[in-house]
Amino acid sequence: MKKLRVGVVGTGFRGRTMFWLTANGFDFVETVAACDIHPYNWFEKQRPFSKPMSELLPNTVFYEDYGEMLEKAKLDAVIVETGADIHADFCLKALEKNINVLTDIPVVANLEEAERLWKASLNSKAMISVGANANERRYAVLLEEFYKSGRLGKPYYMEAEYIHWAEPGTNQYKRLFLEGGEWRKTLCPIRYCTHSLGPLLNILDEDIRKVSCMGTGQHADASEYEGGFTIDDMSLAQFQTKSGIVIRLMRNGRCCADIGMHNYRVFGTEGYMELINRLKKPVIRFNSRKDENKSLQEVSGEMTPPKYVDNVKAQTQETGHGGIDFALLDKFFNALLNGEPAPISLKKGLAMTLPGIYAEESSKRGGELLNVYYPWDKEWSTTIR
Repeated sequence: MKKLRVGVVGTGFRGRTMFWLTANGFDFVETVAACDIHPYNWFEKQRPFSKPMSELLPNTVFYEDYGEMLEKAKLDAVIVETGADIHADFCLKALEKNINVLTDIPVVANLEEAERLWKASLNSKAMISVGANANERRYAVLLEEFYKSGRLGKPYYMEAEYIHWAEPGTNQYKRLFLEGGEWRKTLCPIRYCTHSLGPLLNILDEDIRKVSCMGTGQHADASEYEGGFTIDDMSLAQFQTKSGIVIRLMRNGRCCADIGMHNYRVFGTEGYMELINRLKKPVIRFNSRKDENKSLQEVSGEMTPPKYVDNVKAQTQETGHGGIDFALLDKFFNALLNGEPAPISLKKGLAMTLPGIYAEESSKRGGELLNVYYPWDKEWSTTIR
């Protein structure tokens, strides 16, 4: 069997762990190249590993220049793990060279990038798949199965919360805002909505079409706003699809509540399913009028998707989100080998990314109700009207 030659751009914590999983989890993949503007991420010991990546993966060639890596490494695929605000250009350059892409989310930072990336994907021979790992979480998998069985019925109202507890002076704050990249300090919370919207949109056959959003202003310690950035501590958005399905999303970037992170509630005409993640003890509950037992039932709320629960590598908590990153990589690499479509398409990625950009603009306009458009719409524009 031909081995896939894979590289990574961005060797911060997430890039290192994703590449390590790639190297150690798939016999048919070769990790041949890595790129970062900070060589110490590769050549010095970094969390969570006991040795530098250069020692753990000695056959991987390191590049400081991304263009040089794309030219010389003869890649079949590149994993884009740069900061969440600069994914698009790295994806574009790979697609232009017909190199397959697995990109993390959010996919784009603005509407102009959305247009350029969408056009590039249509003109490229390569696949671009979106690393929306929340779509592989146990709850998302069970929700999709519940919906397809008919026991949920037609969903009409959904809720999601993504609560990032980050109290100044704590290890959580250090890991999230100091080691997690400058983008976490500067990105409006509602823009990082993909983890929340992805699992919900996965059971819908329509896009979000309207949004109204409001923010709370800044209430965290002033030291958290280095550089004079003006963003809200928390944002609340209400979205609506064409058929009238309502989605409420609360996102925060800073708070001192040690709870979270992800919560979901889905109301359907025949049933209900939730993931409540309070005090680090997640639990999934559901009921359906179509079940003999119509009372609320409870199942484990761990992250690992059912298909991968027996896979030892998928259980690595710190280097794989409890197995969901392994599932993401597994589906991507197997799609490449078998000539299948992207497991999570760029269209799905943009559908869960662009509503956050419109929501931020709505918040700036005091909660104004805005129409949401996408590059595949005839009304599409890179200017929000």
